[in-house]
Amino acid sequence: MTRQPKASNTHRRNAQKRGRTSDPAVLAAVRALLGDAPRRRDLLIEFLHRIQDHYGYLGTDHLVALAEELKLSGAEVYEVATFYHHFDVVRDGATPPPPLTVRVCDSISCMLAGADDLVAALERGLGDGIRVQRVPCVGRCDCAPVAVVGLNPLGHADAKTVIAKANANDRAAPPTAHLGYDRYRAAGGYALWLDCVAGNRPIEDVLKALDDSQLKGLGGAGFPAGRKWRVLREQPKPRLIAVNIDEGEPGTFKDRHYLERDPHRFLEGMLIAAWAIEAEACYIYLRDEYASCRAALAAELDLLRQNAPAPLPHIELRRGAGAYVCGEESAMIESIEGKRGMPRLRPPFVAEVGLFGRPTLEHNMETLYWIREILERGAAWFASQGRHGRKGLRSFSVSGRVNKPGVHLAPAGITLNELIDEYCGGMLTGHELYGYLPGGASGGMLPAHLADVPLDFGTLQEHGSFIGSAAVMVFSRHDSARAIALNAMRFFEHESCGKCTPCRVGTAKAAQLMAEARWDTKLLGDLARVMEDASICGLGQAAPNPLRTALKYFPEEFE
Repeated sequence: MTRQPKASNTHRRNAQKRGRTSDPAVLAAVRALLGDAPRRRDLLIEFLHRIQDHYGYLGTDHLVALAEELKLSGAEVYEVATFYHHFDVVRDGATPPPPLTVRVCDSISCMLAGADDLVAALERGLGDGIRVQRVPCVGRCDCAPVAVVGLNPLGHADAKTVIAKANANDRAAPPTAHLGYDRYRAAGGYALWLDCVAGNRPIEDVLKALDDSQLKGLGGAGFPAGRKWRVLREQPKPRLIAVNIDEGEPGTFKDRHYLERDPHRFLEGMLIAAWAIEAEACYIYLRDEYASCRAALAAELDLLRQNAPAPLPHIELRRGAGAYVCGEESAMIESIEGKRGMPRLRPPFVAEVGLFGRPTLEHNMETLYWIREILERGAAWFASQGRHGRKGLRSFSVSGRVNKPGVHLAPAGITLNELIDEYCGGMLTGHELYGYLPGGASGGMLPAHLADVPLDFGTLQEHGSFIGSAAVMVFSRHDSARAIALNAMRFFEHESCGKCTPCRVGTAKAAQLMAEARWDTKLLGDLARVMEDASICGLGQAAPNPLRTALKYFPEEFE
């Protein structure tokens, strides 16, 4: 093999000069927006948000200036900015987006509630200066259909109300009615954490309580929390915590529900976890759609820092930018590091080599939310809550054709029929149960005759489904399982990060085939097997579930 000559110093200098140079005025404006924030690579997405929030878009000149300020290549900044859906990158000569965008969710629950008709009415009724966008789930499935005017979410949206809000430029995120720091402390908040820090609660007692409670990861994976903490304690220091509040799974809104009410309860759980594994820093990753929660959480974190009852670890709140795949733990970590949110190949696992290359405890917000309750009430209290032989409690995000959609705290192992009858006020008048998705779009769908199967981790796999984050979407005989499966596949196509071919190409081809009047079931079956076997992360692996379960349980729609 011919050895290539080494590049000369002159060649290296010329290579560094290639590309565009920044406009001095734009560079000065970008520097002003960044203020005194440290110019760190991992803050790239935060800085992109600052520019987008200020201008309403990201111009090429903004990206060039930001690259120069962070001492990054223009390509590196550009690839991150164009990866995330919530960044509007405007190339040279292109027209910037209108100053106001109305986003309409068209995921499953909103589709069932008439999102398509709402989009059509808004496109007819809104003026040229307002953009209408179809977007994936915005985490408000209990009040479908949902439109978001700027940052202002409107539940049970109708065209008249949305048009009025848009024309009035009513775009601000509304405040949340949450329990603030002072009231939380007055009610005994952070006393448990102080007990731990003071040594009044031995670490082994805390770990045993988590083990005995059988608390599992409530983001969807269901890994035992106590075991995860023990694994982290075995890793070399320094250790970190990453809290996942990027609940982008269609049908899921439980984390938002708790954040809007009692944010300090999960923060205390996070601090107890940091004490237990001796973590030096905590990073909280919150999905961008939750603007009200972000404002409230930032304010409450400031109050906690100003009035901390004990020394705090370093805590950072990071803002997502619209990418469902960042709900996967390693993709979320890549995003926190300021990169495209692409899942990592494993091993090594996040617990060993996670955020910034350090051992990282990754938890869903709700898992941490229950830590205080379990330690104060005892493991036996939590474990005794189950039904049908299961243990613990589940926060079911219920949407669709029921009288009382919302987050319902119910025993683990409850059946769908029990959940509907006891918590959801029954089916809507005129609607008969046809089927349900027990774990969001990725969990597949089950028919009415399987509505007495216990809902919990490990109970649904034999039926080709899983509970995931307990996002239960109920549909009736007014609805089409085939249309729901197509909606789910289009969602996965839109949200695929593109890293691996089976997911990138498979979801697109499957969506195309599923839009045909007659499904090519053999070819779809082949695609499903390849996606499941060869995709890097859970997005591609789970994408075939709605397709497979629709064919298996609703054959009448394909005859």
